[in-house]
Amino acid sequence: MNPTDLWSSSAQVQSSAADIGQVVHCDILVIGTGMGGATIARALAGSQARVLLVEQGDFLPRERENWSPADVFERGRYKNAAPWTDSAGRPFQPGVYHYVGGSTKMFGACLPRFREEDFTAVEHWEGSSPAWPFSYADLEPHYTVAEQWYQVHGSPGEDPTEPQRSQPYPFPALPHEPYVAHLRERLLQQNLHPYALAMGVDRRPGGTCIRCRTCDGFPCMVGAKSDAEMCAVRPALAQDNVRLLTGTRVVRLDTDHAGGRVVRAQAERNGATLELRAGTFVVSCGAVASAALLLSSESSAHPQGLANSSGLVGRGYMQHNNTALLAVDLHRSNPTWFQKTLGVNDYYRPGPTTSYPLGNLQLLGKLQASMLKAARPRVPRPLLDAVSSRSVEWWVMSEDLPDDRNRIVLGPTGRPQVHWQPTNTRAHRELITRARQMMRRAGYQLVATETLGVETDSHQCGTLRAGEDPARSVLDPYCRTHDVRNLFVVDASFFPSSAAMNPALTVAAQAIRVAREGEVLP
Repeated sequence: MNPTDLWSSSAQVQSSAADIGQVVHCDILVIGTGMGGATIARALAGSQARVLLVEQGDFLPRERENWSPADVFERGRYKNAAPWTDSAGRPFQPGVYHYVGGSTKMFGACLPRFREEDFTAVEHWEGSSPAWPFSYADLEPHYTVAEQWYQVHGSPGEDPTEPQRSQPYPFPALPHEPYVAHLRERLLQQNLHPYALAMGVDRRPGGTCIRCRTCDGFPCMVGAKSDAEMCAVRPALAQDNVRLLTGTRVVRLDTDHAGGRVVRAQAERNGATLELRAGTFVVSCGAVASAALLLSSESSAHPQGLANSSGLVGRGYMQHNNTALLAVDLHRSNPTWFQKTLGVNDYYRPGPTTSYPLGNLQLLGKLQASMLKAARPRVPRPLLDAVSSRSVEWWVMSEDLPDDRNRIVLGPTGRPQVHWQPTNTRAHRELITRARQMMRRAGYQLVATETLGVETDSHQCGTLRAGEDPARSVLDPYCRTHDVRNLFVVDASFFPSSAAMNPALTVAAQAIRVAREGEVLP
């Protein structure tokens, strides 16, 4: 088998149709182009190392259907992940996407930092979340870089839980549309502290964001959302040392005979086997798929799965407790297009009215009838039109505590099987009650909620947790596996706890920290 040198060609992207031979050599192989893999590639761009990004999908096309709620939600045009199964063996469609940029192509672009206390041990109603093996202060300078790369808009000082910052937000907060601004005033009258969400969109002077109705849950047709493709993959590919291979699915990692180093990744491409050789391997497939890849890479040196001497690979799975809340004012329409600009963190910490943390509230992108139709296909569309024209929608999010019984295993077909029972549910129920009361006091006559299940896994984390002790963790504080020195996992797998904040910016900040301090370069 003749090895291929992708760096001898001027083509930075090798599409799935390209014939590249059977063996590819690089210095650093990054498997996955979501928030973790894309960001570490950008952080390594311009170095002397030859960095190869591998993505099993392709670029998500920019087309008119990007703006179609019926195509995106009712017909599932961009869903391209194979089904997983739950603990009972029932298949479900996971909320992940295989494109360049990973699932960030469809995310809501909310990019908050975790709070200082999220890195410490925190007591909850039904358990505790553990301390991380590094502090907020260790990650803070990398948060600053990540905010710059991902064009985060925000406004410090409004949120009572806002952590210490060494630099201001790169861009000012997105202004609220009139309807949302009026809602904010009604929340202030309740002695709450509504704040502007930290959002990653291109609203710089001359930026491309047009504040459309199809951002949260949609791909961005104008490339204005701060997803991993736009803000990390493309800048990385602008440097000569980075290449991208699409249409390539890595199925296992092989070590040397002693099991101390990974020597190759075996992949499938165009129906054939491809061998990828590198000095350093970075797995960034998402918390479920990364754990599944290590479990499927068992060998005589690693009989329980790769890097699994602790027996913890796949354990401690978390995905937040999530509830969608829809509030209807029968007497007032909601003409808002770009709704996702407001949050409430008054219940994030223990306070005068609660002894334990409850979680975060943030507006969702404005729901439209076609989006509701996907969830309620039997409800007549005129009724859905009437409801959605008068509603405002919130995401109610509480911490999911780590529990080793919640885990990822390989199902009979080799696909991931997700064993998950939500934890910390008492706090979540109380947060739902507070959110309902908040909206009724704000003048909404009808308030409906739906608590979401295992299929709502876009905030998945924790399956390969980081720590100092190899017996109690899979990764070290710089995301290197304890067992295999040239293997890193850089995605939300490393989270020891889930906090109650969107995880994407924390993944990006840790990716930058790993690249700059973690001895990734071979």
